[in-house]
Amino acid sequence: MKSTSSRAEQGFSYSRPFFEELVDMALEHARKRGATDAAAEASEGCGLSVSVRKGELENVERNRDKGLSVTVYVGQRRGNASTSDFSPAAVAQTVQAAYDIARFTAEDPMAGLPDAADIAEPAARAMDLDLFHPWSVTSEQAAELALRCEEAAFATDPRIRNSEGAAVSAQQSHFFSAHTHGFRGGYASSRHSLSVSPIAGSGDAMQRDAWYSSQLSATDLASPQRVGRYAAERALSRLGARKISTRQCPVLFESPLAAGLLGSLVQALSGGALYRQSSFLLNSLGKRVLPEHIDISEDPFLRRGKGSSPFDDEGVRVAPRQVVEAGRVKGYFLSSYTARKLGMRTTGNAGGSHNLVLRSRLTQPGDDLDAMIRQLGRGLLVTELMGQGVNYVTGDYSRGASGFWVENGRIAYPVHEITIAGNMKTMLKDIQAVGADTYNYGAKTTGSVLIGKMKVAGN
Repeated sequence: MKSTSSRAEQGFSYSRPFFEELVDMALEHARKRGATDAAAEASEGCGLSVSVRKGELENVERNRDKGLSVTVYVGQRRGNASTSDFSPAAVAQTVQAAYDIARFTAEDPMAGLPDAADIAEPAARAMDLDLFHPWSVTSEQAAELALRCEEAAFATDPRIRNSEGAAVSAQQSHFFSAHTHGFRGGYASSRHSLSVSPIAGSGDAMQRDAWYSSQLSATDLASPQRVGRYAAERALSRLGARKISTRQCPVLFESPLAAGLLGSLVQALSGGALYRQSSFLLNSLGKRVLPEHIDISEDPFLRRGKGSSPFDDEGVRVAPRQVVEAGRVKGYFLSSYTARKLGMRTTGNAGGSHNLVLRSRLTQPGDDLDAMIRQLGRGLLVTELMGQGVNYVTGDYSRGASGFWVENGRIAYPVHEITIAGNMKTMLKDIQAVGADTYNYGAKTTGSVLIGKMKVAGN
């Protein structure tokens, strides 16, 4: 095999034809070994990361990764092995390793490739969702962008006296996969970001905050000045933070944090948690788990979407759908394996969800964060969470938090060193409103979310 690349001008070392030949070689070795079925995926990723701090260059890192993953089935026994060596001898050894693992693995009645009827059609596999935008930024140019971002933060106010630094990242990858149930496909994608973490105040009164911009195309990134200034404003707004007494009150989650609530819902509705009986939303299909005014949609075909894909990680077809409609669960997040464990059919979610959007039918175009604060009235606006305090079996929720106390629909003062607690089942049903201040966090988009009542532990 030749490793010459038609993608060299895009920063890749290996071409799509090379990956196709590599994968076909692996599948042929598996067939000769006597495998019942097999799957293989070849991939490559590369990028540049640059960080600065207080006007000085701190780190320049270039990464380049490659790999071949092979899965072999011997009846209903499964084995997997991988290698970063693309030589023919290494490919043969990797297939042999996967085959040997399969031979000594216990049988699993649900193990196997996706059913042929669920495989994405050729036209869908070739769909262009505009996911690949290589950024030929040099380390010097990336450092300049990061420096401008941090400089904008310092220039916002003299009380910005320190910084944890600013960073620029440019990443891209491509892959090709195939298996013996007829799937062949792959594509390239990119992800670029700019971030900064300024520190306001001094001594014991210091407060830190951060902001970033992340997009598939560098042309869609927010300007360094905008990111730096907004991060500084967030840090400044936290100066003078105080503790509050323990109480129960409404809690408004800023939209970036509200995306985390959506993520918890996805986890609870995922096949792995459901078949293991480790979800607080067991047997929720068709049941109301959110208020009637809430809908959640999924669209894998959104152009330039961070969660977009013409097929899932198994080569299964995907399609837009309503996950939640009028508060009722319309579908789970299932791979072929987890669907079989539940006696259901795959939803095309091997590898995760695709561009989820949480909406409220009550939301008006003018419901920005200020409007949501007015609706909160008296309560807590949360802008930062700490810890991983979610029990997905019981739904119990407890996180360290900071934000702002709100009185009469206006921010009164910043607060910190508090804990918010509740139960996810109750919290989801108690969503009072969703703002129009939508924020995209990876494959999830939502506005700020107002919960009717939670426990806030302070002094």
